[in-house]
Amino acid sequence: MKVRFAPSPTGALHIGGARTALFNWLAARNAGGSFVLRIEDTDRERSTAENVEQIIEALRWLELDWDEGPVFQSANEERHRAAVAQLLASGRAYRSSAGAEEVKAWKAEHGDARGYRGAEEGSGAVRLRVPDQGEVVLDDLVVGEVRSPNISLDDLVIARADGTPLYNLAVAVDDLDGEITHVLRGNDHLTNTAKQLLIIDALGATPPRYGHLPMLHGPDGKKLSKRHGAASVQELRDAGYLPAAVRNYLALLGWGAGDDETIRSTQQLVQRFDIARIQRNPARFDEQKLRWLNGRYMRELSHAELTAALEQFCGREGLAPAAAISAEKLQTLADFWPLVGFVYDGPADDPQARERWLDEQGMAVLADVREALASVGDPFDEKAIESALARVIERRKLKPKAVYQPLRVALAGRAVSPGIFGTVAILGRSQALARIDRVLTSTFR
Repeated sequence: MKVRFAPSPTGALHIGGARTALFNWLAARNAGGSFVLRIEDTDRERSTAENVEQIIEALRWLELDWDEGPVFQSANEERHRAAVAQLLASGRAYRSSAGAEEVKAWKAEHGDARGYRGAEEGSGAVRLRVPDQGEVVLDDLVVGEVRSPNISLDDLVIARADGTPLYNLAVAVDDLDGEITHVLRGNDHLTNTAKQLLIIDALGATPPRYGHLPMLHGPDGKKLSKRHGAASVQELRDAGYLPAAVRNYLALLGWGAGDDETIRSTQQLVQRFDIARIQRNPARFDEQKLRWLNGRYMRELSHAELTAALEQFCGREGLAPAAAISAEKLQTLADFWPLVGFVYDGPADDPQARERWLDEQGMAVLADVREALASVGDPFDEKAIESALARVIERRKLKPKAVYQPLRVALAGRAVSPGIFGTVAILGRSQALARIDRVLTSTFR
């Protein structure tokens, strides 16, 4: 098996494209075959080196390696021109100056249901001759059999008047020359396949097998877009997702292993991937489900692995203590700094939290807490801190929340933080007491 992922470098790698790349990669790795990265950069105006780098960066972040490439479609233009010349010489193609208006007039005379048929004019764009008889039959690996009557297909433009080959000709030739055996791509390419099959047949070659993947929709059933959340691989990375979790989730969009198991390692995905199990119906990308799955993956990381991932994501060092006390509350790497940034940057300023928890009673409780914490000896650790706060709770006959929350607001500046014992321990006696004193002596109440 030899497959290819062939993005156009006209923008960032979107989630649908990433899913296509993953399915091709899984199919190749499952079969012990080859995975080719081909950059289809024939759109000269929109294809940029920066977009190529974005695509490569996204694939590397997803940890999808390729066996050949990146190869660039533009570098194969002479071969494309040779194929056009072959089709002209064999009579399977002709030159015509007919444009949109001429095609419209022809169909007004012959009927819209009929494909346009032209004649050799000696100059103009190159069109492929499509026979009136017969049909193009596609035995699609996902969609099933698709029949396209030749009579309904226009004579296809395969090169401009200046000889520049067009997309469908270039793709067909590149797949043949690259010895691609299977083409797995989005369902939006299905209409191109009949055209490419006609070109391949005119060249006297055997086509690859095709499989068209279901489109991705948002949770509302509409085409996936930015309104549903992250739309590109880079946005998923910047939102703090782990590559392994993204691979796992994307693999489940439109493919199933025949059971209800959700969490699968990449090795398990490779072992079980089967093109025959790709579904026909559109799949729904739900970022909330991805967040849940990513949280599961994060809790499987060792403390050292989580710390390393957080330090790389945040661009900070020395985060191991905060990573330890926040791990259970994190669903993405991006959740970390909003949760524990106050440890390093100082308290936030949440007026609603102050109003609710630092009223007259809260301030009285906080004063008791300050005295209890000041009396803790060494080691000033979570166990000792818990015992000190327990004495305040017992003496005042309060629920734990009535003691913990005023302290939390004093330390973090808001009503949310990691576990209160760990938070106090990380800050240390001196810093914790200083933050409490700042509140007790402040005038913002």
